[in-house]
Amino acid sequence: MGLIDNINKLFDHRIRLGIMSILMVNDEVDFNQLKELLDVTDGNLSSHSKTLEKAKYITIQKSFIGKKPNTRYAITQSGKQAFKKHIDALEHLIKSQE
Repeated sequence: MGLIDNINKLFDHRIRLGIMSILMVNDEVDFNQLKELLDVTDGNLSSHSKTLEKAKYITIQKSFIGKKPNTRYAITQSGKQAFKKHIDALEHLIKSQE
């Protein structure tokens, strides 16, 4: 098995990498928090989060608080495992170059 076999192409994009990083350390985050932390547009955040949801790495929960829509994101167990495997592969790759 090569060094880069565990690098996950889904995490190649900086926005998806950011979403996963934030959700690894927070139980859940709402749309506005995530948008602010990543400094991205509504469309970018929606598009990349849907990609991660389709892969079952995150869950997206939509509700209303009063009359305002609220979207909350959380990482799934398989998302945690996939992201950890990805980070471990990157660390291993870096260490093998030293």
